[in-house]
Amino acid sequence: MTDPATLLAPSTRLADVNARIAHAARIAGRRADAVTLIAVSKTHSAERIAPLIAAGQRVFGENRVQEAQAKWPALREAHPGIALHLVGQLQSNKADEAVAQFDCIHSLDRPSLVGALAKAMDKAGRRVPCFVQVNIGAEEQKGGCAIADLPALLAQARAADLPVIGLMCVPPLGIEPAPFFALLDKLAADHGLEGRSMGMSDDFETAIMLGATHVRVGSALFGTRG
Repeated sequence: MTDPATLLAPSTRLADVNARIAHAARIAGRRADAVTLIAVSKTHSAERIAPLIAAGQRVFGENRVQEAQAKWPALREAHPGIALHLVGQLQSNKADEAVAQFDCIHSLDRPSLVGALAKAMDKAGRRVPCFVQVNIGAEEQKGGCAIADLPALLAQARAADLPVIGLMCVPPLGIEPAPFFALLDKLAADHGLEGRSMGMSDDFETAIMLGATHVRVGSALFGTRG
């Protein structure tokens, strides 16, 4: 069965998502430009990404360091001004590559990664903004810092001079996401953090109404993964 999103022009898909972001922000009494749209381009080729760049999208997200290394250097050379976010899990042994390649990391979730990223940033001479990923639904199979461990991890990250700008979460599948978004919003506020990376194609409007500053949208922009 054909995904309807793949039948629409990339510019049309992008305009639709931006309109939905603006509508959700307006309902919440927020400005649309307070929400950053991250176009999650994981598994999609440079050929599928380029039309979205041509339509005006400038912030993209990838799940894997290796995949980003394979396709983004040429795209960024051809299209200056692209910001690239790592939205998937990061292995500590890939910290150097992640710091070199990405403009923001959304998956800081454990003490060993704090150490690896601090070392990589010191070596590279640049500080890459980070979100701490919280395992908001306490799911064993998911990455993310346990809520109870969050204060200690934030303290360690700040002591290592990592620029932590917010929290990130992926709510459990098949459950109403609003309570999880509300909880992440409260945790961020409790810890004095402005960023909330939450909300994907199926629920980003709910996330925006509950405080999201960054939404990670893939299928609504790209259609079926290719």
